[in-house]
Amino acid sequence: MQLKDRVAFVTGAGQGIGAAVARAYAREGAKVAVVDMNLEAAQAVAAQIAAAGGAALGVACDVSRREQVDAAVAQVTAAWGRVDILVNNAGITRTAMLHKMSGEQWDAVIAVHLTGAFNCVQAVAGGMIERQYGRIIYVTSAAGVLGTIGQINYSAAKAGILGMTKSTAKELARYNITANAIAPGAATPMTEVIRTDERFKDKYLDRIPLGRWAEPEEIAPVFVFFASDASAYVTGQILAADGGMTIY
Repeated sequence: MQLKDRVAFVTGAGQGIGAAVARAYAREGAKVAVVDMNLEAAQAVAAQIAAAGGAALGVACDVSRREQVDAAVAQVTAAWGRVDILVNNAGITRTAMLHKMSGEQWDAVIAVHLTGAFNCVQAVAGGMIERQYGRIIYVTSAAGVLGTIGQINYSAAKAGILGMTKSTAKELARYNITANAIAPGAATPMTEVIRTDERFKDKYLDRIPLGRWAEPEEIAPVFVFFASDASAYVTGQILAADGGMTIY
């Protein structure tokens, strides 16, 4: 087991890629905090993990609210003593063309993706520094690399994650803490419209050399790699698990 006895804190884990990552970590021996705004969804994933023989805890948390992040980390630390692995996966979309986007739509997406990721990193970094060990994994997107139409807030947030990843890696490397980012393909509930709407799906599929959509379960192993000792000498990197969509 690659993650035996590690403690993982996975945000946005009530569905999609986050849930698949939580299950994959548990299979590899980690104790997993399934963190989501929707407590019922988080507890359902935790129950699945427990039924399969793993250790999991469903935790309610809005990552944009620092007091909730601190409470969630305290809850996990009280249960298992520490956080070894952080996966900043929580995200939302608020779609609108840039000239029609409201300030509220902009602020909401930035608050979850950027401020939320910062809140989580800052909440766990102290303990990781003290123990001289940590794995921090951010989730970005092809939208942050290529841009997209109708989601300037989301693209800006995901581009910001790239800078956060590299800065985190440089600041924390001296403490044996790595920070990397994964840019998954369209495998989340947030991309359901793109994958199913006749107006969009063929256009987007044409941009993917592998010619198909991703499934969350085939993205999860990349998260296992970055959380494991197999990636001990890898930090500050961005890995695109997107079927080749961002090939340069």
